Formats: sequence, C-alpha cells, structure tokens
Amino acid sequence: MERTTLHSDRAPKAVGPYSQAVVVDTTRTVYLSGQTPIEPSTGELIQGDVKAQTERVLENLRAVLASGGLDFSHVVRCGVFLVDMADFAAMNEVYGRYFPGKPPARTTVQVAGLPLGARVEIDCIAVVVR
Repeated sequence: MERTTLHSDRAPKAVGPYSQAVVVDTTRTVYLSGQTPIEPSTGELIQGDVKAQTERVLENLRAVLASGGLDFSHVVRCGVFLVDMADFAAMNEVYGRYFPGKPPARTTVQVAGLPLGARVEIDCIAVVVR
C-alpha cells in the first residue's frame, strides 16, 4: 500500500505519534486525524463556547484539506466527538455552514473528555477526485 502524509502549518501540529492526514494513494482516499479547537499560531486551546470551538476545529480541518489540494466538497464522512450532547444544536449550526448542499455521512457521539479540555473534536475522510 502506498501512502503519503499531509501537513499544514495552518493547523495545529500533531501532539502525539500521528499524522494530520494520510492519503492512501491506491484508493485516492484521505483520512484526516481529529482536530480540536487549538489556535495554530499559539498552540493553545481557544476560549469560547462550542460554536467558537467548532469554528476553529473546522478551520483547522480546512487547512489540512487544503494542504492536499482539497476542500470540504471532497469530504464523505465525519466523526464528531462532543463532551456534552447538550452542545449538539450549537455545533450543528456551525457545522452546517461548512457543508451546504450535499453534506457527508456523519456520526456524533458524546465522550467523557477531550484533549486540553476541548468541548468538540472532529475527524473526517475525504475522497480525491482526479
């Protein structure tokens, strides 16, 4: 299997042994690691409610997608992780602005906690159209 990793300086650096994204060349599929609401320029978790945090997460994903010449129209699946399911509607409001038209498949789950005390994390899978 051939694979390439993607990296964007406009998204937070990986805080562990993982890549921001991996392109599986033979399948033209890109697997993006989960992004949290870390401001790339400071490496700090942004302050604010789940709407502000969701916006930052999606901007981080946008940066990683762009590093591979992709955008949100290439995304076919997302996984959303929320610390509190009461944040679902607020997260969904922001999320929907990034996926107008034909949104990707999605799973949303509540988790006990996220790195640095984040309220939301999102990962996704994109397909490269050549």
